Amino acid sequence: MSNLNGKIAVVTGGNSGIGLAIAQRFVREGAYVFITGRRQEELDKAVALIGKNVEAVQGDVTKSEDLDRLYATVKASKGRLDTLVLSSGVSEYATLAEITQTHYDRIFDLNARAALFTAQKALPLMTHGGSMVLVGSIAGFIGTAGYGVYAASKAAMRSYARTWTSEFADRGIRVNTISPGPIETPMFDQVTDEIRQSLTALIPLGRMGKPEEVAAAALFLASDESSFIAGAELCIDGGMAQI
Repeated sequence: MSNLNGKIAVVTGGNSGIGLAIAQRFVREGAYVFITGRRQEELDKAVALIGKNVEAVQGDVTKSEDLDRLYATVKASKGRLDTLVLSSGVSEYATLAEITQTHYDRIFDLNARAALFTAQKALPLMTHGGSMVLVGSIAGFIGTAGYGVYAASKAAMRSYARTWTSEFADRGIRVNTISPGPIETPMFDQVTDEIRQSLTALIPLGRMGKPEEVAAAALFLASDESSFIAGAELCIDGGMAQI
């Protein structure tokens, strides 16, 4: 397997869940991957799991100085960046009546603002013809009670992909979004069986997705197999939001 042979990638949130699955798949496909996350212990476990061609850079993507340190590490080690995956994110329940300023700021700060500046600071290292893969969510275009702020923050990913595709046209950088539905990640570890069953009932394929299935979509959009795809959104949701 060598769809990303020799490519240099950064995966934010690569220490767990979907981000970790993407980092694992990229390395198997021949890439050298830098992963970033806030918790060093989780990063160490991720590096041990991936095993080779991976480097962890501890940091908080909401902090400008941590992003600078991330890209300084990439530049010093490899000198360029071919693929950026924006996978960091947080979800939290609150209805309109319950939303606080703190709730709003916490979610938008990580899901939308940090994604923008992570991409911006990557630009000096991005190669011509590179790829950005933004992790959105089907919540960005379906109405889910209690997740209005999260949904809006993930809708921003779709908007970014369209806008940046236009802005980067002269550099051939492709920007696309993957939007998962319910995926078996640590986020769902505390979900009750009742909620899990109600979610599954809404999915035509009759089950929740796996992080590896999201990683396969990210691989496709990062590789030359998708060389004429830009500004698009690929949903990995078992048909949940499609019918």
